Amino acid sequence: MADIDDRLVRIEDKVDKLSEAMISLARTEEKLGALQQDHSNQQERLNRFSEKLDDIERTVNDNSRTVQFINKLFWVLIVAIVGAISAQYWM
Repeated sequence: MADIDDRLVRIEDKVDKLSEAMISLARTEEKLGALQQDHSNQQERLNRFSEKLDDIERTVNDNSRTVQFINKLFWVLIVAIVGAISAQYWM
């Protein structure tokens, strides 16, 4: 009878360990699910930031073209003014 009781105790211990392992596995799966959701959220945010960055890049390019045009116009005006002043002195 003692052998059977010992064997039953060992089986119960193994079943307890197995149930603890199953609980631990379930918790790990929940954590993995949460991590995957966080990863998806981060990926979504990165995509939105990338779109915003693309918009900013387009705006910067447009502003760059405008500044280049203004810069050229400024130098054309400077040359015209210097030319007009020179023409007044030489005539």
